[in-house]
Amino acid sequence: MAMYEKIVLDTFLEKQLQLFPETVAEDAEEADDFLDMMMAVVCKNLKEVKKYLEDSDADIVGMSDQEIEESAEVFKLPDGRYLVVL
Repeated sequence: MAMYEKIVLDTFLEKQLQLFPETVAEDAEEADDFLDMMMAVVCKNLKEVKKYLEDSDADIVGMSDQEIEESAEVFKLPDGRYLVVL
């Protein structure tokens, strides 16, 4: 049973090379397993992304919202939410 929604899996499959040098998942099932293993989080907005990164001890001090949104670990979903893979 999939842990992540189809929109999350499809976005990760499409954009995974922004974070990894090679493909880590070939299909939705592999993507779901990988994201689960990485404990990836879906955040409802950029404020929640920043809070999650701060709580995870990510060094985002001095980064603008745009820089955070464009970081390799942050995947913007088509519905306006964000997938964060640390």
